[in-house]
Amino acid sequence: MATSPASGLIAFSAGRTVTVLDVKDPAFRRTFEHERTVSGLAFDPKGRRLAAATYGGAALWFARIEKQKPTFLKWAGSHTGVTFSPDGNFVVTTMQDAQLHGWRLKDSKDMRMGGYPSKVRAMAFLSKGALLATSGAQGTVLWPFVGANGPMGKEATEIGYDAGSQVLLVAAALDHAKLAAGLSDGRVWVAEPAAQGLNYIRADRGAPIAALAMSPDGTRVAWADEDGEAGVSTL
Repeated sequence: MATSPASGLIAFSAGRTVTVLDVKDPAFRRTFEHERTVSGLAFDPKGRRLAAATYGGAALWFARIEKQKPTFLKWAGSHTGVTFSPDGNFVVTTMQDAQLHGWRLKDSKDMRMGGYPSKVRAMAFLSKGALLATSGAQGTVLWPFVGANGPMGKEATEIGYDAGSQVLLVAAALDHAKLAAGLSDGRVWVAEPAAQGLNYIRADRGAPIAALAMSPDGTRVAWADEDGEAGVSTL
């Protein structure tokens, strides 16, 4: 499922079918069919285009046009999630394999974003889109998205490395340099990548973190674990 505050559109998938609805127009409905099951959806920043992650890559649709042929960004393998960069210039997918894959939309040039020890479950942009934070490692992996080439030809960095745990989920406030990470041992920390140290808003170890969110103004973090405990922390 995906939503766009900019356009008021809602998209959801069931099997190979993606449906788009408009909250302001009960009669509006668009249906887009795919060859394989759709595993992830994302709107671009303006809510005009919709990306659908599926086997073999990501399909790009104009969300309001009824009859069309999508642009397909190809890369072999099963793509499980998708996001647009905040400037709308890049599409990045998570994969069933332990890696990401990205495309620059102006020329469809693609890039492998690997080196993960496990599957990436979560992605979040922060610092006004300059950084993409991801799970899938012992720390949070940060990819630079500055300039026309984004992360192409650049190395990722990692913060919060802990050999005894794994980052399962990440959350961030797009317009702020704040990042939250939920760990496999139940802890939750918040950090600013340019600063030193981690602030553990949940320091007790327990069940793995199953849900994580940060408020858009970067002042609160909500979390929940696999045992059903949940909380909200003010930063």
